[in-house]
Amino acid sequence: MKITFFGHASLGIQVGDIHILVDPFISANPKASMINIETLKADYILLTHAHQDHILDVEAIAKRTNAVVVSNFEIVSYFEKLGIEGHPMNLGGQWDFEFGNVKYVNAIHTSSFPDGTYGGQPGGFVIEGEHKNIYIAGDTALTMDMQLIPLYIKLDLAILPIGDNFTMGVDDAILASNFVKCDKVLGYHFDTFGYIEIDHEDAKRKFFDKGKDLMLLEIGESIEL
Repeated sequence: MKITFFGHASLGIQVGDIHILVDPFISANPKASMINIETLKADYILLTHAHQDHILDVEAIAKRTNAVVVSNFEIVSYFEKLGIEGHPMNLGGQWDFEFGNVKYVNAIHTSSFPDGTYGGQPGGFVIEGEHKNIYIAGDTALTMDMQLIPLYIKLDLAILPIGDNFTMGVDDAILASNFVKCDKVLGYHFDTFGYIEIDHEDAKRKFFDKGKDLMLLEIGESIEL
């Protein structure tokens, strides 16, 4: 499993020959100007919620690649009206896709489209693929529901928001890593704009002091599990 950071909360995940995008907000992010959305591959697009900084490039990418949008019922219905294929889910549900199992799990946040349309309940994803298990928390506050995840799966990586203000910050993300029992963390949803700028070295030190590994990738950088 290869995971690429495209800035903000945008990720690329490759499982075998399958390409998955998560929350593509790239074309309007000046920090991600080196990423050309016209060259991105996508078989599936997973969306945690409907805010513009998570769905901006969905229509352009999905119509070019014929990617399937995977999200809650309201978000999938919205994009289906635009002629985009979707697979609707809801909180607590799971489905076996060709690349592995996906479970849609709880997140505490808000969710609406830029035009004001209701975007359903926000969520996160637990993905099992190629014998690797990852948790993508989405935009969320720290929630006790995270403690349910290790009851049914052992994670290899937790992808957690760390920018604070709109989501968890670094300190709560450390607690979240305790809740999900995963000490290997990829941080995201930080630095894109002033409200969520962080001190990288301080964040890494706080995780290190708790015996944990916080990875902060450069935009376009990848890791392999």
